[in-house]
This record gives sequence, C-alpha cells and structure tokens, in this order.
Amino acid sequence: MGLLTEGTPLSWEETKKLAPHVREHGVNQFISIYKKLKERKGDVLKWGDEIEYIIVKFNDGKKEAKVSLRAEEILAVLNEKEQQNPDTVKFLWRPEFAAYMIEGTPGKPYGGTLAHFNIVETNMRMRRQEAMELLKEGESVMSLTSFPRLGCSDFTEPPTKPTPNEGGTKSLFFPDEAVFPGHPRFMNLVRNIRKRRGEHVAINLPIFRDVKTKIPVDESHLIRKAAKPDCVYLDAMGFGMGCCCLQLTFQACHIDEARILYDQLTPLCPIMLAFSAASPIHRGFLTDVDCRWNVISGSVDCRTEEERGLKPLKENKFVIKKSRYDSIDSYLSPQGEKYNDIPILYNDEDYKKLRDNGIDHLLAQHIAHLFIRDTVSLFSEKINQNDEEDTDHFENIQSTNWQTMRFKPPPPHSTIGWRVEFRPCEVQVTDFENAAIVCFVVLLTRVILSYQLNFLIPISQVDENMQNAQKRNACKEQRFWFRKDITTDISPPEANRCCAGTSCDPKACDMVGLMTVNEIINGNAGDFPGLIPLINSYLNGMDVDADTHCTIQQYLKFIQRRASGEIFTTASFIRKFVTEHPAYKHDSVVSELINYDLLKTLQDIEEGKKSCPELLGYSATSKTRESIPNALKNDY
Repeated sequence: MGLLTEGTPLSWEETKKLAPHVREHGVNQFISIYKKLKERKGDVLKWGDEIEYIIVKFNDGKKEAKVSLRAEEILAVLNEKEQQNPDTVKFLWRPEFAAYMIEGTPGKPYGGTLAHFNIVETNMRMRRQEAMELLKEGESVMSLTSFPRLGCSDFTEPPTKPTPNEGGTKSLFFPDEAVFPGHPRFMNLVRNIRKRRGEHVAINLPIFRDVKTKIPVDESHLIRKAAKPDCVYLDAMGFGMGCCCLQLTFQACHIDEARILYDQLTPLCPIMLAFSAASPIHRGFLTDVDCRWNVISGSVDCRTEEERGLKPLKENKFVIKKSRYDSIDSYLSPQGEKYNDIPILYNDEDYKKLRDNGIDHLLAQHIAHLFIRDTVSLFSEKINQNDEEDTDHFENIQSTNWQTMRFKPPPPHSTIGWRVEFRPCEVQVTDFENAAIVCFVVLLTRVILSYQLNFLIPISQVDENMQNAQKRNACKEQRFWFRKDITTDISPPEANRCCAGTSCDPKACDMVGLMTVNEIINGNAGDFPGLIPLINSYLNGMDVDADTHCTIQQYLKFIQRRASGEIFTTASFIRKFVTEHPAYKHDSVVSELINYDLLKTLQDIEEGKKSCPELLGYSATSKTRESIPNALKNDY
C-alpha cells in the first residue's frame, strides 16, 4: 500500500483548496531529495516481493464461500512481532484497501547472491502460515487476484448490505463495511475520488457470451446511466482496489541504474500481465477479460468530465488521457528518450522549477507529469511541512499515481537507495508460482544489466500491449509489440526512420515486431533469442550451488511451460473450471455453489492436497529452504 499517514482526514472540499499547496511543496520536497542524494552510489542489489491475500470464510454445510472482514483484527496480532523486535522479524504485514485483505512482505530484503532465490518460496509459505495460525474455523488465507462474487448479494462474513444513498462508497453492490476500517486513508480515498470525479466511478467489463447468456447482463444499466448493456457494471473503488497483486521492488546501485531498470522493465509489464492473468470473474459473472488492470484503473479514475474530454475545459487545465492507475507515459533514461512518442502533460511552472534546480529534462518531465494530479487524501496534521526534511506531500502524489512501474527516491534519513517497483503481475494461487515469477523477473534485471540489453519500444506500443494483455487467453493467443534486436541501440538515423518524433508508423520499424508470449519467453529461432535462454546463458557463467540451481530450473521450466501454452494461466484454469462445472447453466453466471467449489479446489491446490499438472506442470517442486548456508552469505 502507499503512504499511510496518521491524522485527521480532510473532506474533498477542504482537500481541493489545498491541492496547489500540496503540489508546490511536493515538488520542492523532490528537489530537496534529489539534491541530497543524486550522487549516492555503491548500493548493492536488494529486492523483495509484496503479496496481497484475501481472507476467505468457507461454510461447508451450506457450500458457501465469502470474504471474511477480519483483516484489522488479524493484522493487530501479526504486527505485534514487528513492534516488539523490528530488526529480527521474519515478515512484515500491512493493511490493504479492503477489510478482507492483508499484505505480507519479507522482514528484510533479499540480497545479491543467487542463493537468495532458494529462500523466496519458503518465506512465502511461512508468511502465509503465520497468518493462517490466526484464523477461525473455516477461514483460509488465499492468494486470489479477485474474489469471484465480490459485490454479489451477501458476499461478506459477517453479512453486510450496500448503501447506495448514503455513506462513503454509495455503491449498488459494495458495502462500506468491506473497506478496511483501521486507517482513515482508505475511506477518505473512496469519498474524495468519487467527489472529485463528480459521479460514481464506472467500470464496464464485456460479458463472456455463452449460449444462454442474458443480454443485458442485469438491470444495473437501468439504475445508473454509466452502466452499459452487454457488460458487467462495477461502481465502486472496492472492485479494483479490492483485488490482489504480486509486486517487486529492486534497489539499484545508483540513480542512473534505477532509471535504466525502470525503462527496460516497462516493455515487459504487458507480457507479465498476460502471463500472470488470474481474474476472469467479476461480480459473479464470467467476463471476456482475464486481468484486473482496467478494473483498478477505472475504480480510481477521479478525472472530471472535462478531463475525460466529455466537456470543454473550464474548471480544469488538461484533458488527461489516462486514469491515475495505468501504464507509464514516459521513459526516464537518455536511451529511452527517443521512444517517448506520446505527448506528456505537465504544469510548465513545475517543470521549470525542477529544471532550474538542476534536474534534467526527462526526470523533470516525469515528476511534473505526476503532479498534474490533485491530492485525493490529505490529513490536517500534515498540511504544513519542512520541505528539507519531510516528504509526505511528494509521497502523497507519488503513491497515488499507481502505474505499471514506479521510480522511488530514497526515503529521508534512511540506508535505502534508489529503487524501482515492478507492479503489473496478478497474484497466483500457489507459493511456487509466485516465487517462480518473482525469481524470473529478478533474474531478468540481472541479465539486462549484465548484457546491457535493450528492450525499448515506443511507449504507444507499450500502451497497445497493455490492452491486448487483458484479453481472454491473451497469453496464448495475442501477439505483442516487442523489440527483436535487443543487443544494440538504434542509431539516430534508424531511430528517425522507425520510432518517435517522425511522421512514419512506429509499428513499421524492422527493429520491432509482433510476437507471442511464447516467442518472447522461449525464443523464436532466427528472430528472437528468448528471455529464458538469455537467463540460462547468464546462469551458465555464475557459480550456483546445487540446490539453488535445481530450484531456479524448476521455476524456469514452469515459466516456459505456461508461456508455451502447455499449462494454463490461472485465468484459463478458472474459466475452464466454471464452464465445465455440473451446476453451470451456460449463462455466464458463477453461482454460490460454483464459487464454493472453485475456491475449495484452489485451496486444495495451494495446500498441496490436490495435484494440478494442468496449472502447475508435473514437477512443481523445488529445493527451497528457510535460510542461506553460511558459506553462501556473500552479497555483491
């Protein structure tokens, strides 16, 4: 989760008046951070994962599964170990948006030796187990991207009811009680995003059309003008921020390396979104999408009608193309500049201030672009700050620009360096899958830096890939723009011929082509080497202990098999389970019974009670362990 400032939340009317103040001082605070830390060098690779979980309550007698609203109660106990001994705690636990969600991370980041890859899965398993020990009978901690019947009648335990005409959410489907009550930030965001927008957020997901699907899906389109026929309509922030994900953060050696990683990982975001697809069901309906991304994007879209281009600009300054939760709009490294082929909006005053204080064009443009957004959550105790020491105003805007990648300056008075956050992945059912994805992406960062690879393509093509990545069965069926020649940079004449800043079609560039996920990950003979072969080439030159080598190879085999289509994505597995269930009526509806049986099956798979080669392959085991042998504890 983002910034969790303590204090008294302000109303939208109060927050709106202070938006220029937050913007001004947020920019000042970044300038202060930059001046103090721009020359910081020598930080070693450290990295970590974040996994969000849903607490599910099963009623075996009634064959029902609901979300359990006990996150605050459980977190209070989980956080005791950190409060008592923060230096030795194995896991860190944080609240998330929903009252049924918790977020867990390693107690300390992993380091630079390959042996760290062999403790990731065990840490995830023990992390989950620590939370499981606090559950009541029938409850389970599950790594589900989306709860299938979120927003259906009676989907919570204890039972709650939505209140469309009062409260914070004012949703037809999502009750206020499902928002995490232990911190005022969450409900404050709900209210202020809705009020800034001037109406309810609106997400319309195309229905998966089966032979008996009723079109329109239900009567919600008659209640709210924003609801569209043939779609599953969602009207609250909880439908997006109530989803779970898997994220990674990397510490770079210095600011320039962080900017390179930010850029080079950006084209991989749509690929990993399609690869990790895990959410085909929303509000009890099968949809024609496999991923959560546009659901969250719509759920926090606070743009007014003017900013969405529906009315002429009068009260607002810009027509803004995207929600504040979306893919990035610009690269940060000098190598990436020529691929910034979409217009970048920013306040000229903010940009000039950043440039006047010695910040280069690309970074100044990035920060100024973030600050076209208003603050949507402000606390009275944090209005007046010391810009040389505090960073809350900067983090207020930074942490509510939820993009595929996040560039993170060092916190003040901290040993932490410049970091990059990789944010697109959907969370998987098992710890094995999550560990495999984490280790794969971390290994890619090492390969990128070691081989000085170049994955850059025009930003417009990344945007196109992000939309294609969410389509049904995209991992197997869609083709994505990807760079074919990844070992050389494009010289200026070639760049002018095929990329940014010219009238030619960037998609005609012979350096970039359309590839499947299989071709990108496993390679295409004579055209693209493949990410897994590149990783194996890198590993062949490294000294790896036998157990770690075995574990990494099991992870890479899993990645290869899913990319090739040999095994299912989570979304495809879920869709197949539903459509083949005896109680399914071929009407796109996921009933209470189907939901119960699906989640019970996923629980058994996660706990190892049920083998599932069609999801995991036939050898989803590793030699993961709890700690690194003393002889291998040697970070570089």
